[in-house]
Amino acid sequence: MAIADPSTFILTHTRLQAVPHTPEIQLWLADEITPIWRMTEEELGELGLPPPFWAFAWSGGQGLARWVLDTPAEVAGRSVLDFATGSGLVGIAAMKAGAARVLCADIDPFCGAAVALNARANGVEVAFTDTDLLDADPPPVDVICAGDVCYEKPMTDRVLHWLGRARRQGTRVLIGDPHRTYFPKTGLDLLAEYQVPTTRELEDFAIKRSSVWAMP
Repeated sequence: MAIADPSTFILTHTRLQAVPHTPEIQLWLADEITPIWRMTEEELGELGLPPPFWAFAWSGGQGLARWVLDTPAEVAGRSVLDFATGSGLVGIAAMKAGAARVLCADIDPFCGAAVALNARANGVEVAFTDTDLLDADPPPVDVICAGDVCYEKPMTDRVLHWLGRARRQGTRVLIGDPHRTYFPKTGLDLLAEYQVPTTRELEDFAIKRSSVWAMP
C-alpha cells in the first residue's frame, strides 16, 4: 500500500531528540514503541509488521555510531554503506566523521523519509535506496556498516553470508550488536564495547552492553 505522506507521519508522531549514546546527533524518534507500531500498521493497512526500526535508536546502532564518531579515520574520505539503516544514525555518524559519501539502505517503506529528515536535522547529505541489496552482489564501497542485523536467525544467516562476500571483495565490514542470541560468538574482531542507554520497551535492560566488531 502506498504511503500518502511518510514525512508528515514521522513529524507528527515522533520528536527531534538527542541520541543517548551519541548526543551530538539528533533524530526524529518515538518515545513509545506500541503507539507508533500500531499507527504504522494502520498507515500501511497491514497487521503483523515488524517493529518500526526507523523510529528508535537501537543499541547496536548506537554503539557502532559512537565508534565511528570516535574513530573517524575508519571512514574519512571513504564511501560508506549503512546497511539496514533504520533511522540513518550510523550513516549520519559516518558523514559527520568525514566520509566522502554515504548510501543508507533499508527496505522499510518509511526509512527513506526518516533518513532524509534526520540527515537534514544534522546538516549532512546522504543517499538512500530501498532496494533489497541482499539479492545482488555487495556494492563496491570502502566500508559497510551494519547495526542490529542479528535479531532473528534466517536474517542473520543471510546477512552475514552477504557481508562475508563483501569482505572477500575487499570491503571493510563493521558490525554493531548488543550480543543478541543469533550473533556469532566467534570469527569476528572485537573493536569496542559500550554500555548503551536504551528502553525496556525495546530491550531486556535499560542499559545494554553493545559491541562493535570487524570482519577479519
